[in-house]
Amino acid sequence: MTFRTGVIAVVGRPNVGKSTLVNALVGAKVSIVSSKPQTTRHRILGVRTEADAQFIFADTPGFQTQFKSALNSAMNRTVTQALAEVDVVLWLVEARKFTAADQRILPLLPRGKSNEKPVVLVVNKIDLVEDKTKLLPYLESMAKQFNFAEIVPLSAEKEKDVLRLPDILKRYLPEGEAWFGEDDITDRSSRFLAAEIVREKVFRLTGDEIPYVVAVTIEQFEEDGAMFRIAAVIWVDRDGHKPIILGRGGEHMKRIASEARQDMEKLFDRKVFLQVWVKVKGGWADDTRLIKQFGYE
Repeated sequence: MTFRTGVIAVVGRPNVGKSTLVNALVGAKVSIVSSKPQTTRHRILGVRTEADAQFIFADTPGFQTQFKSALNSAMNRTVTQALAEVDVVLWLVEARKFTAADQRILPLLPRGKSNEKPVVLVVNKIDLVEDKTKLLPYLESMAKQFNFAEIVPLSAEKEKDVLRLPDILKRYLPEGEAWFGEDDITDRSSRFLAAEIVREKVFRLTGDEIPYVVAVTIEQFEEDGAMFRIAAVIWVDRDGHKPIILGRGGEHMKRIASEARQDMEKLFDRKVFLQVWVKVKGGWADDTRLIKQFGYE
C-alpha cells in the first residue's frame, strides 16, 4: 500500500476560521480559537494520521496589514515561510465575502513553474448562506482569481463537511513515510499548549477593551504524581491594562484561571493545579528582543 505524507499550509485573513478547521481535521484542540483577530500567532502543526496517509496541517496566523508592529511583522514572516516549505496550500475564505484582507493573500500564493504547488480553495461558513443558489456566482468569481487545484465549499463547524477534505487533499501529498507517531496530534509541547490555553481565555473573557498586546509565558510546569503544577504569567503592555485582566474583585482572573484549568485537564487527561499572575512589560510588541523572549520568532 502506498503511503503519503505531506505538509499543508492553512492560510487566510484573520478570523476566517483556520484554527477551527485545523482542530476539526485533527480531532483535538491544538490551536486556540476566539472571535478576535490575531488569536493565532504561531505556526502550529496539527497531525492527522490515517491508514494510508499522514496530513500535517500548518495552522498559520492571519496575514496582518492593518497594524504595523514588530509582532505583526514576525507573524507575517511566519505565514510567508510556511508557504515556502509546504507541499499543499489550503486557502480559507468566507462564503460570499472577498475582502481587501483576502485580496492581499493572493500575491503570497505559489505560482509559476519554479514554485508549482497545488492550492486548494476552501470556502468556509456556507451554513450561514440561507439561499445556496447564491453560492454559485461567488464560486465562479473565485475560480477566476487563481488556478486552484480544487474549490471546496464547506462549514468547518460540521464534522461531515470537514471529513470530505482529507480524501480530496490526499491525492496531492507526496509518497513518503510518516513524520509523526500515529498517536501524535501536534509538534508543540504541553508547556506551549498550556500558555496558549491561558491566552485564549484572556481573549474570550475580557471583551474588546483589552488590546491584542497580551502574551503568556509558563514559569513552572512540573509533574507532581498524577497532577501537573503550572504557573502562568499574563504580560500586558501598560499599567492600565492590568485591572482589565483582573476584573472587579479579581473576577476576570478567576474565570480565566478556572476555564483554562478545565481545558488543560481535558487536553492532558490529568488533574492540573494552575496559578496565574498578571505583569506589565511596556512596549513589548514593538521590542524585537522581547518578542523573541516570548516565543514569537
